[in-house]
Amino acid sequence: MKRSTWLLRRQQPVSVSSMLAMVGVAALIAVPGLLGRSVWVQPDVDPASPARFRVDLETTKGTITVEVVRGWAPHGADRFYRLVHAGYYDDSRFFRVVKGQWAQFGVNGDPKVAAEWRGRTIPDDPPQQSNVRGTVTFAFAVPNGRATQVYIALTDLSARQDAQGFVPFGRVVAGMEVADGLNSEYGEAAGGGIRGGRQQPLFDGGNAYLDREFPRLDRLLRARPGSE
Repeated sequence: MKRSTWLLRRQQPVSVSSMLAMVGVAALIAVPGLLGRSVWVQPDVDPASPARFRVDLETTKGTITVEVVRGWAPHGADRFYRLVHAGYYDDSRFFRVVKGQWAQFGVNGDPKVAAEWRGRTIPDDPPQQSNVRGTVTFAFAVPNGRATQVYIALTDLSARQDAQGFVPFGRVVAGMEVADGLNSEYGEAAGGGIRGGRQQPLFDGGNAYLDREFPRLDRLLRARPGSE
């Protein structure tokens, strides 16, 4: 089965009634062991994440370890947890890297998968933490519009991002030098931010488009649950 097909299919109910009967619950459940990953059987509800968890972003420049704190942004933490466990970020590109500002990722390399998730937005979280250097935050254009795109703050962005409602859900605890070293030669040209309105080619063409037009972008090879 192709990876894109699996990612799309795994968001659909998988024998929901039989699974619920088998485990005896009527809420969101995770069923381990299918295709080697957990399958969330309610496609429109994110599973509750742990209070704290770590994720290793394995990139072409090295590994960046992110610690997520659910109390900072519960909806954001839950969505990130779900996407990591779904393998959504694997083999994607850091398409918006501006040196000394931010490094952004979160558009799946398969256009079908990216389109499937683009409109699955989550409610806004109230601000709890400032966008200081090393924080990790969902990007958005409109209220309640966060979906999959995330940026790492490469400097203190609190003066500009806090007032606009950008809410960090985690922070880099190892590998900040890797984030600083991600290729920034293309800046905003490879897609820019959501608010810029120039991302459609990424969604239409996926990795094939980015690799053809911006071949030296750094890659997010895998996002995996990390150890404490």
